[in-house]
Amino acid sequence: MEEIKNIRFGCLVKKGRAEVHEMPLAEVKDNQVLVKQLECNICTADYTQWLGLREHNGYPVSGGHEASGIVIKKGRDVVDLEVGDFVAIANNYCGSCEFCRSGRESECKVRASYDEHGIYKGRMGFADYFIRPVTSVIKMNNDLTPGEAAFLEPVATVVKGINKLRLKPFEKVVVIGAGTMGMINAMTVRAYGGEVIVSEMMENKLETAKKAGFTTVDPTKDDAVKKVMEFTDNKGADCVIVAVGNTNANIQAAKMLKKMDGRLLVFAANYPPPQIGITANDIHYRRMEIIGTYLADLKEFLEASKLLNIHKIDVKPLIEKNKYYLDDINEAFKEASSPGKYRVSVLLHKD
Repeated sequence: MEEIKNIRFGCLVKKGRAEVHEMPLAEVKDNQVLVKQLECNICTADYTQWLGLREHNGYPVSGGHEASGIVIKKGRDVVDLEVGDFVAIANNYCGSCEFCRSGRESECKVRASYDEHGIYKGRMGFADYFIRPVTSVIKMNNDLTPGEAAFLEPVATVVKGINKLRLKPFEKVVVIGAGTMGMINAMTVRAYGGEVIVSEMMENKLETAKKAGFTTVDPTKDDAVKKVMEFTDNKGADCVIVAVGNTNANIQAAKMLKKMDGRLLVFAANYPPPQIGITANDIHYRRMEIIGTYLADLKEFLEASKLLNIHKIDVKPLIEKNKYYLDDINEAFKEASSPGKYRVSVLLHKD
């Protein structure tokens, strides 16, 4: 293997500006792997900071956490991965704090420290090479494209929410929003045996949902609550997943739920924060559950890898046709932040 002395990576240096920087490559430790990263998808958190809407992390940000690549070197304590294995990025965690030992790795006490690289902060998904703890990568099937495998993290976050919903086969579920995360929610609910109707206002996203085989409703043209009632034999949905950060969507979701014991999953965030829009009395008298979800733990990453590896969900329609090389990362952010876009992939090598 050719010696790699420096890594090149994309980073945000200010609102609306992404650049490519370099830093020396460290030594691979006993419990680490060196990954030649192939593609990284730009997620909502990435491009909203590029837009200046999530600047609380400061700059420079070496972000990107939806990435995949090939193991090209491993430490001597790595036993379940080999050089040449195709992997995707999962969460960092220490494995020894009280949260990690109880299966709550997303709350790891030192998790944030893994994202500190000198003056840079972030997951380094937009790096051409990066050294990662063996615990933070998961093996993927070679028949997936790098862009598809890079969906491991967003699929894991969806699995976390679906598990919190305690979804049962044949339950009627509404997904509000047919963007990337809305579509993954709809696909995962279907994979777990639920019946899905997708509500979406944008024509191209409605078309994506239809092509994927989902019943759809356009609330700009039809009474979405009435359509849901028709879909559920006038009983209302067992669950509604709100995959857009919008107060009106939250209000509408409560109206779509069945009269008693409905579950509402608040999947999406936004800035400024949307409101739930319902009262405590609504929750009380209807025995309604309002469920929040965020991040994922190791068990969800493993479950997500199975969904992708055995093709129980198909994320190909959620990848934009235009791909950008690392040197053009600023242009990639421009496209990713355009209304109606799905995931835009950054190619980290030209070979």
